[in-house]
Amino acid sequence: MVNSEIVNKFIGEQLAEWQTAADNFEALKGVKVKELDVDGMKIKVQFNPARIVSSAAKVDAKSLAERKCFLCAANRPSVQRGIEWGNGYIILINPFPIFPRHLTIPDVNHVDQLIKGRIADMMNLARDLDGYTVFYNGPKCGASAPDHMHFQAGNSDFLTISEAVENAELKTVATDGDAVLAVCDTLPLNVFVIDAEDAEAGQRLFSRLYDAIPVPEGEAEPMMNLLCYATPAGVRLVVIPRKKHRPSFYGTEGDDKMLLSPASVDMGGVFITPLEKDFNKLDAEIVKTIFDELCLDGAAVEEIVNKIK
Repeated sequence: MVNSEIVNKFIGEQLAEWQTAADNFEALKGVKVKELDVDGMKIKVQFNPARIVSSAAKVDAKSLAERKCFLCAANRPSVQRGIEWGNGYIILINPFPIFPRHLTIPDVNHVDQLIKGRIADMMNLARDLDGYTVFYNGPKCGASAPDHMHFQAGNSDFLTISEAVENAELKTVATDGDAVLAVCDTLPLNVFVIDAEDAEAGQRLFSRLYDAIPVPEGEAEPMMNLLCYATPAGVRLVVIPRKKHRPSFYGTEGDDKMLLSPASVDMGGVFITPLEKDFNKLDAEIVKTIFDELCLDGAAVEEIVNKIK
């Protein structure tokens, strides 16, 4: 059985034999970090130049069709090994890390980045990787490979949203046995929370939520970021519904532009800036603007709650 201890050992082995990844993980120790207070929630900001690969990724259909998929086995570096997990996933180290321990867990098949029917997998993975937060970026919510289904994972003590949710008021929306779906509307961004000991019950509750979230025209699924981690009582899934891919000021040209393409990690409390000018500029007010532009407001969340009840 795969567990955190096996994966941690595997990370060490890969870094000993893959120089590029080792250099990028080592560079993490020197990245600049600052902390912000956004309406009482602690937000970290990381200046990480290596992440420009992801932040500036072109994810339009033409660009995806013209590049080789870096998550497919045939296109991965020969030095990149993996650990098989579950029914058709493989655990890899992420060579462009944000976390001190950063994993990518793709499906072994080249299938679209869609979460429906995979929440039980996500919860079981989080249970096996105790001490890691497993996360999912929707195809228009920060995924740099929206054409290949994958999760990512990083050490849980890095993100701040778990502490924020732990200390916030959760309002129960629905239950399934001992599993509970709740809404949290007192943070700077509105989120839903599913607590479950049984992954199948968690998946059923998520399906009810999934069906209640509006799907943008032309998209295959609701826009969302998901973060999942083990708790003493089971597994907690944090669902962050979205309405927009990137903030209005996304870009590289002009002083008013910032190269910010928020994904689960950013929404989870750690904003990644590949450009130093953006690191210096990003403050609590800009973070609040990003949350307001990208996340659902109170009225939209209330409408979702009413559909479920």
